Amino acid sequence: MRVLIDIVHPADVLFFKRPIDMFLARGDNLLVLSRHKDIACALLDNFSIAHQPVTTAGRGTWGLFKEMIARDAAVFRAVRRFGADVMLGFGGVSISHVSRLTSIPSVAFYDSENATLQTRLTWPFISHLYVPESYSGPTPKARTTWLRGTKDLSFLHPSAFHASAEIARAAGWDPERRNVFIRVVDWRANHDMGKQGWGAEALVGLIGRLSQHAKVHLSAEGALPDQLYRHRYAGDPAQVHHLVANCDLLIGESATMACEAAIMGVPGIYAGRDFPGYTRDLAQAGLIDTLHAHDAATLIAAAEKRLLDDRQLARDKRDAYVATCPDWAEAVVGAADRFARNKG
Repeated sequence: MRVLIDIVHPADVLFFKRPIDMFLARGDNLLVLSRHKDIACALLDNFSIAHQPVTTAGRGTWGLFKEMIARDAAVFRAVRRFGADVMLGFGGVSISHVSRLTSIPSVAFYDSENATLQTRLTWPFISHLYVPESYSGPTPKARTTWLRGTKDLSFLHPSAFHASAEIARAAGWDPERRNVFIRVVDWRANHDMGKQGWGAEALVGLIGRLSQHAKVHLSAEGALPDQLYRHRYAGDPAQVHHLVANCDLLIGESATMACEAAIMGVPGIYAGRDFPGYTRDLAQAGLIDTLHAHDAATLIAAAEKRLLDDRQLARDKRDAYVATCPDWAEAVVGAADRFARNKG
């Protein structure tokens, strides 16, 4: 097959990494279109995935709209040159529009009910959509498949991802102490407009307390107060999951990273602004905690409570959950096979 994969976010790189390996291993032809968004292109380069950057992430409503038009045009030109049999994406805005213009099947995977603008621009045009069983938002009638679990079961499925203590140590992990990973975001995605995060006071208070009895690793997209820079994660972005997997706790504003930690058997606390279905699903399974209050006292209390957890119990809960779920990487390849116009 000739498969076009549209990468618009760093998390998309992780989601499609194993499917890309599977496609290449069986001899399919791939075209990966990328986007200058945070570390997306750097991750692709790090994984030695050939790709073509076609747009840079826009800022604000008008900037994102102009980028969408430019990306639609770029994907249209690329897919005509490449002669794709199927287009894949996470979210899938541009591939859905190009699919309607070219009749080339488009398949999107998605999991965030709060991205209402994005879904309104995509669902009417997408050929088929895959979402978690926990997804509670509207979906295209007769064009949706529900999968048990979360998107993290593509890159981080326990059968495929094996954390390395050696890599974690090189990334800053201290095996002689407890380690806590904190993730804060910059709130510039299309579904984040008008929202804001914890604030500097809460972040300083949380790190000040936790650093008294743990090594703190801070991943932050934006600027930080000067006193926090010494905690900032400065390792290879492609190796961060080895570090997280060896930590005792992850706490942050990012639902994605909290859920990644859970799938790696690490207790996670998600204290964000939106609570998509997959966070509720993992919370019901006892794999993460969700917090609606973001003051320093609440964050500290939740983190210190979770640090008392038995790590083996967290792994056992993860194993029980994963046993009920498919391997999402295999689901991606299966979706391409199912919907490609040239199946032979």
